[in-house]
Amino acid sequence: MKVLVVGGTGFVGTHLAAELLERDHEVTVLSRSPEDDDLPPGVETARGDVTAYDSMEGAFEDQDVVVNLVALSPLFKPSGGNDKHFEVHLGGTENVVKAAEAHGVPKLVQMSALGADPNGPTAYIQSKGQAEEVVQNSDLDWVIFRPSVIFGDGGEFVPFTKKLAPPFVTPLPGGGKTGFQPIWVGDIAPMLADSVEDDDHVGQVYEIGGPEKLTLAEVAKKAHGAEGRSVNVVPVPMGLAGVGLGIGGKIPGFPMGADQYRSLKFDNTTNDNDIGAFDRDESDLKTLETYLAESSR
Repeated sequence: MKVLVVGGTGFVGTHLAAELLERDHEVTVLSRSPEDDDLPPGVETARGDVTAYDSMEGAFEDQDVVVNLVALSPLFKPSGGNDKHFEVHLGGTENVVKAAEAHGVPKLVQMSALGADPNGPTAYIQSKGQAEEVVQNSDLDWVIFRPSVIFGDGGEFVPFTKKLAPPFVTPLPGGGKTGFQPIWVGDIAPMLADSVEDDDHVGQVYEIGGPEKLTLAEVAKKAHGAEGRSVNVVPVPMGLAGVGLGIGGKIPGFPMGADQYRSLKFDNTTNDNDIGAFDRDESDLKTLETYLAESSR
């Protein structure tokens, strides 16, 4: 099977490309600068930008499945402001769907986000929800993944948490009670590959999380604890954190803003973890603590 992985040089994309190669698929990754990345041997590359249709549509010719992984981080304020979320997630998805339909690609696997909602509380969540609508209204067979945060080698969640929540004396908005359900990239990549291969998943929206629900404070304690450092959380009132991030977000170069504050006001956890659709049980999945222990050896 010929599979085009859009955004295939990113964190999840490189793991998925390797998984698909192991399953004997022909894999092409599309990104703005594919030659700059360390890809598995045997992967073909194509250059293109999802926000510029003419630059990337040719890569869709003769493909059997497209996987759209292009995404901006919800953890940081995008360069160019929150409009970038709509430009990349919504506009980029519109171009991916248009190119797939134009070249007769029958199937699209779309990486969305847990909580995606066209009318959600942040630009990231809104743009992901509106992109889902584009996919669902297309003529393609589609599968949508809504994962919680994904961790693993090359991922940003653990490093970001360590910066946001420094060791020893650790001020955290609301005491770090925001919930997450982290899933290891080595667990979600095979599920994505299953959805590429198996048409039983067509028309499904899957909420995907890891084996445990952890608060931000618990993630910080595990991340620093694996390196022998303690974490003593000092709660910062949410209102005060909102004022600080709102002001900071107006300063050029400041990495966070009001949207990041709003994202800390709701949990990033599943209501019903859909990993069972891929014949997985939570006991089969790697915990964050196990990954951190392995990484610290």
